[in-house]
Amino acid sequence: TASTEKFATQLAKRFGPFDAVYSSDESNNLSAAVKASKLVEAYGMGAFDYAANGRPDLLVWRLARRAIVIDPEVGVLPGLRKLGVQPQLLHGRGNLLRPWVQAIRPHQWLKNILLFLPILTAHLYTDVSALLAAGMAFIAFCLAASAGYLVNDLLDLEADRLHPRKRFRPFAAGDLPLSLGIAMIPLLILASFGIASMLPSLFVAVLAIYLVVNLAYSLYLKRRPGLDVLILAVLYTLRVIAGTAAMALAFSFWLLAFSMFLFLSLAFVKRFAELKALEQNQVGTVPGRGYSVGDLELVRSLGISAGFSAVLVMSLYVNSPEVRVLYSRPELIWLICPIILYWIARVWTISHKGLMHDDPVVFAIEDRVSQFCALLSVIIVWLAV
Repeated sequence: TASTEKFATQLAKRFGPFDAVYSSDESNNLSAAVKASKLVEAYGMGAFDYAANGRPDLLVWRLARRAIVIDPEVGVLPGLRKLGVQPQLLHGRGNLLRPWVQAIRPHQWLKNILLFLPILTAHLYTDVSALLAAGMAFIAFCLAASAGYLVNDLLDLEADRLHPRKRFRPFAAGDLPLSLGIAMIPLLILASFGIASMLPSLFVAVLAIYLVVNLAYSLYLKRRPGLDVLILAVLYTLRVIAGTAAMALAFSFWLLAFSMFLFLSLAFVKRFAELKALEQNQVGTVPGRGYSVGDLELVRSLGISAGFSAVLVMSLYVNSPEVRVLYSRPELIWLICPIILYWIARVWTISHKGLMHDDPVVFAIEDRVSQFCALLSVIIVWLAV
């Protein structure tokens, strides 16, 4: 294998027995021609069978007694035909549709409902053009978000394989070839910007910023404690900004401040849930994140504080001059404050018990109590208009 000795040895011990293990080291990358030379040296020309799936393996198959091809990459079979090699073809993955759907995470598209939030706050429930613009923005963000998830999964393979639940993700589990993920990322991004081009230029700019921040998070920022949760909160808030930009509405800085604090609290919930899971599995640190189980209390206190700060922003908003313009009975908006306080307390209680979903925003959208709290808040807003 071209993998490092560390991984090759672990796999050999787990799936053995093997007579020998050949792998890459600090001086040699055991792939392509180097691998072919090593196998000929060890077993002789045409005296070994070789099983693989990639184009660099063509050099090895040419010298093997038998070529076994498993889920071949694009170009492998034509390459073997040119060499005059008749392969034994095996398919291990079967239908790729299901793992592919899992990889783009359509359930995470629920987060993009946040793009419709400005419609609620601006009272544009019956404006067809606003709803259409928000719908197009929603689709563009879904495609962009899926591209971001693919990038994150491809960059985070090692950490995901050590996680009790993330190890079942398609790339981490080996259910999808990495080449497919790499190929689909630019296609999803192009489709996203194709739809975005029909919306105001400010929305296109926000979508581009979202992708850049998302990439920076996957490459580096998620390993910086404190900064990682702030970036997660920014990514959620950017959806609200994008919805406002798509419909060419005026920005509400009250809404942005409220969103930032609320999503910061939920970002801390996400980290707390990861740490809690590791504590239950007696693992000390979060791989690739910069947190340890000892940070549980700090993460919890910061997260609860951020959630209560969102309620404070809401209470100050009720007393602001802007409310009098939008609502005939603004005092009713006060009733939303205890609802949010209850909901934040409930989310953190569930997290404390180790029962929180990997993504608290998805939990909030799917949870029946959260849905009831949201519906009650919408009714209060409608009565206050």
